[in-house]
Amino acid sequence: MSRLPSHAVQGELKPLPNAHNVIVVGSGKGGVGKSTVAVNLALALATEGLKVGVLDADIYGPSVPTMLGLSGKPESPDGKRITPMRAYGIETMSIGFLVGDDTPMIWRGPMVTQALTQLLRDTLWGDLDILVVDLPPGTGDIQLTMAQKIPVAGAVVVTTPQEVATMDARKALRMFEKVEISVLGLVENMAAHQCSSCGHVEHIFGKGGAEWMSGQYGVPVLGSLPLEIGIREHGDAGTPIVVAELHSAAAQAFRGVARSLLERLKARPKVRTGIMASLLK
Repeated sequence: MSRLPSHAVQGELKPLPNAHNVIVVGSGKGGVGKSTVAVNLALALATEGLKVGVLDADIYGPSVPTMLGLSGKPESPDGKRITPMRAYGIETMSIGFLVGDDTPMIWRGPMVTQALTQLLRDTLWGDLDILVVDLPPGTGDIQLTMAQKIPVAGAVVVTTPQEVATMDARKALRMFEKVEISVLGLVENMAAHQCSSCGHVEHIFGKGGAEWMSGQYGVPVLGSLPLEIGIREHGDAGTPIVVAELHSAAAQAFRGVARSLLERLKARPKVRTGIMASLLK
């Protein structure tokens, strides 16, 4: 049984019956560590006692299988639906499980959105409290169509501190507003680097970009994440830092983001589903 109730989604859509709260993670551009944030955020949410899944919607560059140390193809009990893969206690599905590592996805927008919609709806997700969807970077037709078709309880926008990143992150924020998706908050990735030898903290990509966006658009900063080699190394090794070094400062930063996200989500209107909804009609 779910420990987290379903919360309101956009427009006339209804929450999914087996994924009570879909949280999309987006960015206006690539290279800001969106997938790393999505994977570690999902694992951090799981440490809060929730049942969590991850859908890798970055169809042109699926990286979630690598980050979770997964390979092989998922099973299908009936030839139509597929069973999600599991790692570190969370469920996951990705186009990367269905194609070769070096196979380019030369698909146009409509094919991509159809494939992603099928991955979402034809996967036999368990009774998930939260399904984290790692959206493709950008704000084009694919991202807009997905945002319109997926019933989303909230969005997270990932940026880095520098101006060129926040410029694009603003576009992602506006895209979610356009389709009436509530932006739960901003995550500032690679905010600062601390030298492992001397302890000096340096803001390599600048400082204050997320705070400026927060003030301009009235969207809170869920947290800032460090620029740390361990995050990259563990991601490449398939052992995300939230599970590999749970008590490290970096892992605690991800857990802080997860708790802030949950606070914002719980403040959203709830949706009655199942038997309770039938009784109250």
